[in-house]
Amino acid sequence: MKLLVRVIEARNITAMDPNGSSDPYVKLQLGRQKFRTKVLKKCLNPSWCEEFTFKVDDLKEKLLISVLDEDKYFNDDFIGKVKIPISQVFEAKDASLGTSWYTLRPKNEKTKNKDCGEILLTICFSQSNTLADLPPITDPVNPRKSADMTSDLTSRSSPLRSSSPMRSEEEVPSKEEKSYAPTLADLPESVSALGLEDKTEEQSSSVDFEELIKTTEMREQGDEVPSSLPGGIVLDQLYGITPRELNSVLFSPDSNHLKAVMDIQGSTDLQIGPWKFENGGAVLKRVVSYTKAASKLIKALKTTEEQTYLKADGKTFAVLSSVNTPDAPYGKIFRAEVLYCITQGPEQPSGELSSKLVVSWRMNFLQSTMMRSMIEGGAKQGIKESFEQYEKLLSQNVNPVDLKGIGLEKDQLLASLQAERPSDWKLAAQYFSNFTVISTILMGFYVLMHVWLAMPNTVQGLEFVGLDMPDSIGELIVCGVLVLQGKRVLELISRFMQARVQKGTDHGIKAQGDGWLLTVALIEGRNLAAVDSSGFSDPYVVFTCNGKTKTSSIKFQKSDSLWNEIFEFDAMEEPPSVLDVEVFDFDGPFDEATSLGRTEINFLKSNISDLSDIWIPLEGKLAQACQSKLHLRIFLNNTRGSNGFRDYISKMEKEVGKKIKLRSPQTNSAFQKLFGLPPEEFLINDFSCHLKRKMPLQGRLFLSARIIGFHADLFGHKTKFFFLWEDIEDIKIIPPTLSSMGSPVVVMTLRLGRGFDARHGARTQDAEGRLKFHFHSFVSFNVANRTIMALWKARALTPEQKVQIVEEESEANSVHTTEEESIVKNLLVAEEEVEAKSLQTEETGSFLGIEDVNMSVIYCSILSVPTSFSMELFRGSEIDRRVMERAGCLNYSHSPWESEKPDVYQRQLYYKFDKRISHYRGEVTSTQQKSRLSGKNGWLIEEVMTLHGVPLGDYFTLHLRYQIEDLPSRSVGCSVQVYFGIAWLKDTKHRKRITKNITLNLQERLKVVFSVLEKEYVSGT
Repeated sequence: MKLLVRVIEARNITAMDPNGSSDPYVKLQLGRQKFRTKVLKKCLNPSWCEEFTFKVDDLKEKLLISVLDEDKYFNDDFIGKVKIPISQVFEAKDASLGTSWYTLRPKNEKTKNKDCGEILLTICFSQSNTLADLPPITDPVNPRKSADMTSDLTSRSSPLRSSSPMRSEEEVPSKEEKSYAPTLADLPESVSALGLEDKTEEQSSSVDFEELIKTTEMREQGDEVPSSLPGGIVLDQLYGITPRELNSVLFSPDSNHLKAVMDIQGSTDLQIGPWKFENGGAVLKRVVSYTKAASKLIKALKTTEEQTYLKADGKTFAVLSSVNTPDAPYGKIFRAEVLYCITQGPEQPSGELSSKLVVSWRMNFLQSTMMRSMIEGGAKQGIKESFEQYEKLLSQNVNPVDLKGIGLEKDQLLASLQAERPSDWKLAAQYFSNFTVISTILMGFYVLMHVWLAMPNTVQGLEFVGLDMPDSIGELIVCGVLVLQGKRVLELISRFMQARVQKGTDHGIKAQGDGWLLTVALIEGRNLAAVDSSGFSDPYVVFTCNGKTKTSSIKFQKSDSLWNEIFEFDAMEEPPSVLDVEVFDFDGPFDEATSLGRTEINFLKSNISDLSDIWIPLEGKLAQACQSKLHLRIFLNNTRGSNGFRDYISKMEKEVGKKIKLRSPQTNSAFQKLFGLPPEEFLINDFSCHLKRKMPLQGRLFLSARIIGFHADLFGHKTKFFFLWEDIEDIKIIPPTLSSMGSPVVVMTLRLGRGFDARHGARTQDAEGRLKFHFHSFVSFNVANRTIMALWKARALTPEQKVQIVEEESEANSVHTTEEESIVKNLLVAEEEVEAKSLQTEETGSFLGIEDVNMSVIYCSILSVPTSFSMELFRGSEIDRRVMERAGCLNYSHSPWESEKPDVYQRQLYYKFDKRISHYRGEVTSTQQKSRLSGKNGWLIEEVMTLHGVPLGDYFTLHLRYQIEDLPSRSVGCSVQVYFGIAWLKDTKHRKRITKNITLNLQERLKVVFSVLEKEYVSGT
């Protein structure tokens, strides 16, 4: 029989060194068999995640587990020990003691200080070299202690609220406290309930929360909903209750939601102040204070939140929370602000109302600091993790609503818009009801009455029969006034008829074609500038995107116009970069329109989901003076999906004359994260080059369908910028010079007023203010030049300019055309053959050629978790991320599972190795494929890994196969087998050395992964 022991971690061990820490390791002994773990330096809460196998010959033996402190110059110090009879393991259920905490005992029982800490072990029997089933943590002697252990383990597994070693030591109760705890537990239930009830009544007796909200609703608050804060949205979810009910759940003093959130996040000393009016009853505010749990880097912090109602009208509730942590590093110079916005959602199929909760944040710096980017980065990660727990807890108490379940899609959103269609007679009456028209009508009626009553005059002067001329200066003036008035009225009639003919909506007309579809819904305008003498204007809006224009209808005599019009742009082959929006005042068909303001919507700097309902302020002298803004709904969809990317790259290949490799999802994700781009942006190529400024700066030039970006990191100083292809006015090639290190220089000149966000990377600025960027020292200048020119021509040039450039190039290169075409053709044919062979290999092999790799078992074990929980490692869940981070995988990201074949799914992974895993901190791109085990209740996961940034990483690929299946002999548990093999792409003399190194590293990593997985399961139960 084999006894399997897994040493997972220890906590609160005694500090043996003068510096207040220890260098612990574990010794295990059964009879003459001895093992020991690795030594962890300066740690009081060590985590080993190592497993050992003992051969058992006598059930009367005892397993001795000792924790010691390594001493460099003297004998190692003894910390504590645990003795476990083998018979106890054999007689347990399923021959397993499971995963449990064991109290460490001192070497001498007479020692005064008997608190040596605890150690988490997994102990079980197995007939094979695997670990046995693990029941949840239980303590039949003291169930209260078991519950405390479980809750402590849960708090320690939290990535955001994990306790520091110092804090864990402070929280260990003394001997007197332990002896007094049962007395507190034995208090009558009625006494504790009475105390809690009195406290609740004391809080709610101050002022009733609902009455305060109703008082706030009676105030004048305006119709505008506070916009999301610029830091980003961390929670956006629909819930199946009304906004008023959701507001009570989140902010009512009688709600336990806030206390539950603090308990999950490990915060203590919670004090909730009452809601009360301040500033003369103008602001409803309360103060919440608590102690935020310590993390690995920051000690426990006293935190104060000021929560203020910005809006409460029964349908919309907005609360701004200003978080102050003065004890944090630089804590006195910034505030973290979080905006909770509750609005009314769409009606559910059952007819019940729903509400939408959007939580956004920002950092409000009270003074400037060089640490701003570091503070914002740390706050962003912490806030994101906190609200993941917040959302999970809220979803347990309030039912979330699925968007698909209520049909909240673009078509339904737009279908709810009804364009304002008043009658022509009503509009005419409104438009012509002014002094000019009324005075002209009255004067005309007066003249007609005069003609009817007056007698005909005799012919005199230069008059003749049929021609009656003015007989005095007064008559001449009256005739002139009548003519001018008539002219103005005719112009008004002409403008009115022209405006009514102008069509301003595509309601019911679908966009034509397949590709990028842009839909713009113009809802309304507010505070539009008045340029007419009447104090109003006749506004209309012009939308321009990729050279295509859409014009709205004209609204007469309005400063707050309601359009509710929809505009569909026909499908575009390339993704649009910018949507130009400009508002004009209509002055007739022959007069130049007056601009009331304009704005620009940059799709690369905006989140598409945020554009679905947005208020946009207008720019310009008139617009800024009046604070004009437009209410828009913008939707951008790609009907081709990933095929659109491939078609675009194929098109660029013809222009460049070279095969362009389609980048992996991980590479695209890293590129998007680097420049803050939306998910639909994809990388086409990147080149190493120098940016020429005062001093050449080495970096990389990134090219995508819509942008050209540069990134460099020199001695920790990062330079990063990008601009649009449409921003480039001209590209010139300067011959090699000594200053360019013998390399041609690519000079990009931007259009006037463009690219000011990237001006720190410009070499010069001409007399007109246009920025010029110089790039040189490309590794492959010809390929880089052809790719840059092809992308620029595709995006920035008009068809006439493209024809002109093609004609000039054909005349200059006519001599070399035939030879170059033949070379390019041969290259493309060769690459197509290679691609065809690779595709054929993929179709015939089980998974990317895995059958050709010799694979052997590298890890085999039985876990105390069900198969469904083990598969959390491959589902992209929070557990997956935490386990991978614990195993030394940084910046872990993954794509969603996509169906490749029936019952076969595939996804992509990307992460970096921690320094303790790889000295080179290499990157990993991996492809995983999962399918059901045939004839068994389990899963098969196959994986191909590629290493980047490590020596000889391009010489091989790593292949793994995970086989996870249920154990019919155990109530809870699963069997895990991992096979491993290396596919060598190139031969090297270091082959054996690399194989040994990778194998040992992978074995240790798998032990850590599955040990942490067991710990997560125990924490969850």
